[in-house]
Amino acid sequence: MPLLDLGQRQHGFTSISVMNEVGRLLGMPPMRVYEVATFYTMYNRDPVGRFHLQACTTTPCQLGGCGSDAIMKAIESHLGIHPGQTTADGLFTFSEVECLGACVNAPMVQINDDYYEDLTPESTVTLLKALQASAEATGAAGGTAGIGGKSTTGMGSMQGEKRGQEGAKVEEMAARTYVAKGATLPSPGPMSGRKTCENSRGLTCLTEEPWGNEKMRTDGAL
Repeated sequence: MPLLDLGQRQHGFTSISVMNEVGRLLGMPPMRVYEVATFYTMYNRDPVGRFHLQACTTTPCQLGGCGSDAIMKAIESHLGIHPGQTTADGLFTFSEVECLGACVNAPMVQINDDYYEDLTPESTVTLLKALQASAEATGAAGGTAGIGGKSTTGMGSMQGEKRGQEGAKVEEMAARTYVAKGATLPSPGPMSGRKTCENSRGLTCLTEEPWGNEKMRTDGAL
């Protein structure tokens, strides 16, 4: 499995040639490799875009926050594609997936190896715009126009400056950001201000030192 993952990262997807090479390296019948590669959804049997956008729509994400349906609609509206499709510029591939194990921070999406959690439709679109801006800044945007350009390829109905890719907008929507090649990007993790999965309203228990050998009750109950 690690070799299949490595081959996918090097080749872009788990093609039949990748599977055959893994079988050759391990001295295994090719069919044994095919069985593994076709069972696990982490192995992409078809080419994907630079950003593989996987939206979870399992029950916790459907019920958490604004709900995964709203996130799906925001993605489809902005990118102009549906699950299973890739934008014309080859920048985004959109997939609908089952549980990704971040239920406490639902709704969430996985983009390549990173999780983005506690999403709203607005923060989701801001994230997509930031990724588009970063791809442009690094020369990896395929054929899309720049931040001030007029192309609508993979950009939904928004064009030019209205695409809102400026850093201030990203910082407004994301709790933590970083700058790469002049583009401001949200840091992976919760986009709501939480650091991990702590209660967003603060502690609900263990708010004071518990009673024990070192601390006696002071409420007169003893």
